[in-house]
Amino acid sequence: MLSSPRILALVLAFCIAMVTTLFVSLVEGVGRVALLVCFSLAFASSFLLVTIALEFLIFREINLLHESFNKLKKKDFKFAKKRLSTISSPLSQFNKELFKYAEKKQKEIDQLVQIEAFRREFLADVSHELKTPIFAAQGFIHTLLDGAVEDPNVRYKFLERAAKTLDGLDHLVQDLITLSKMESGFIKMEFSSIDAIALLEEVFVQLEEKAETKNISLLLDKRSSTECYIQADRQRYRQVLINLIENAIKYGKINGSVRVMIIQQLEECEITIKDDGLGIPKKHLTRIFERFYRVEKSRSKERGGSGLGLAIVKQIIDAHDAQIDVQSKVDKGTTFTILIKRGEKNTSNKVHLASKDVSLDS
Repeated sequence: MLSSPRILALVLAFCIAMVTTLFVSLVEGVGRVALLVCFSLAFASSFLLVTIALEFLIFREINLLHESFNKLKKKDFKFAKKRLSTISSPLSQFNKELFKYAEKKQKEIDQLVQIEAFRREFLADVSHELKTPIFAAQGFIHTLLDGAVEDPNVRYKFLERAAKTLDGLDHLVQDLITLSKMESGFIKMEFSSIDAIALLEEVFVQLEEKAETKNISLLLDKRSSTECYIQADRQRYRQVLINLIENAIKYGKINGSVRVMIIQQLEECEITIKDDGLGIPKKHLTRIFERFYRVEKSRSKERGGSGLGLAIVKQIIDAHDAQIDVQSKVDKGTTFTILIKRGEKNTSNKVHLASKDVSLDS
């Protein structure tokens, strides 16, 4: 009954007029006409003031707030925020806080929905990645059990394929364990000052044979600084270089090159790894650091790999408070750029290698 502002104003005005009239009636010599005039004036003025107060200070803003809630339900935060900014009553602060709370909760809900989508996608990817080598190994072994084991040539060929498949499965599981430990914080980084150029030369030597299979040259750009020390975990940073350069070789062109440039800056070192291979379409660049994400699944499968290399690289870079960026053009190549904190020079860290073991761009 009292939900209507006018009915509430009438009740309040009547009460105020009655109290005022009763108070005036206590004064001697006041007649009925005067009391009636007093009641009328008190009632009229009270009704007008209460109506204005209720309409413009309370009910109007409650209606605005209700309208904003409807917009919030439809996720129209821009309109709701604009509407709430017009409220200038004592309720305004409450309204703003309520809007912020609603916006925060909506963001949390959106994040949970996104995480759930990632979780479903991750489980599907893991199932697929595990199922493929398991089924392949099962096929080889069951073929042998069905009688092919009697043929020495077939036996060794199938056993070799099964072993290779299981080795790939073991590599995938190890990468999953490593990534899980990094995300959970179980793997602690042991930071020290590292000679980035000397470590790069070690990685070149390690990957030289793989590069030779495609006649790809591993080059240290002549524009690189003569020395550059970084603050990093040697083992994990080495893993970053191996993963990135190995990918560059894997997707690089035959008779091409992988060029690395190391530039020492004031507070950071910039490491750039550039290939002249297939390149990555622009629409995929924002997702290449996701687990199991492949630009072209069929072609990626042909080249092997667990699909976790770049995800591990991103985790290691984040653990170093460093940054990694990727630029790519289809059929032109891909460039990864790392910005990592400089370290103090420590000559004991440098490893001297024979120049014939590493291709240097002079």
